[in-house]
Amino acid sequence: MGRCLFASMLLLLLGGAPAARAQPAAPDEVVALWPGSAPGSARHADEPERLENGVYVHNVHRPSLTVLRADPRRANGVGIVVVPGGGHRMLVFQNEGVMPAKALNRYGITAFVLKYRLAREAGSPYTIVGDAAADARRAVRWVRANAHRYGVDPHRVGLMGFSAGGELVSLVADNAGGATTAPGDMVDRESARPDFQILIYPGPLGIPATAAGAAPPAFIAAGSLDKCCAEPAVTLYEQLRRAGVSAELHMFAGTDHGFNVAVHDDRLSIQHWPDRLADWLGDEGWLGSAGNPAGTAAMATAAPGR
Repeated sequence: MGRCLFASMLLLLLGGAPAARAQPAAPDEVVALWPGSAPGSARHADEPERLENGVYVHNVHRPSLTVLRADPRRANGVGIVVVPGGGHRMLVFQNEGVMPAKALNRYGITAFVLKYRLAREAGSPYTIVGDAAADARRAVRWVRANAHRYGVDPHRVGLMGFSAGGELVSLVADNAGGATTAPGDMVDRESARPDFQILIYPGPLGIPATAAGAAPPAFIAAGSLDKCCAEPAVTLYEQLRRAGVSAELHMFAGTDHGFNVAVHDDRLSIQHWPDRLADWLGDEGWLGSAGNPAGTAAMATAAPGR
């Protein structure tokens, strides 16, 4: 007993206290994009998703958003829908979805990771332009319609995509089409045009754009060694620049496809590319808010990918 008393007194003298048991993190919220089944998916709506190697998602018939909220101390009212790649055959859900979302959280941004229907998966009944792009549009509309629930400004909603996900971003943001002529619910009444777009090694579908002059501001990044996606990145940038749309392009030397948020790449430029994105968002005026002026200062110290 004497030893226990001595240990407790020593702990107090050193300014410590018994460690509190760590509280488990709140689970990410997952919300369905469409009421009931998605259009054209009723026959497959009851089929479960399939997870490959714990990270790659297949067999998506009920599109959804996984919500990763920013820390309230940093939250600045920006919301970004993150669209993973995977060649429209699978979703690279962790490295091009959840991990980028967590990087965005560090900058005070609430992220919504999209699971969309896969048009090139074996036996798929879906199309990229008709179904996957419709899921991306619906995601932007859903975030706007529910912005108040997450402390998001409905006029500061961005769309971010990697590889095949970048194709969906371009189809939604840089190309005509996708208007809802007969809204099915309140979500459909919202605009599907993002306030800004972020394309990370975007694939070629949707580029060249058919409506570059009406496109929102863009941040584009790719590796200079990327045989698939370097050219679409440069092409879209040049289109937007000539159309007078604010755009920023980063081409990383010695870098190939799929660098995501530097999960497998130790090049300094790749480790820090999310900082360049945050710089651009700040320069364009999307970050910070009158209700949370400290948010911008917090973002300056955040360092995703390190």
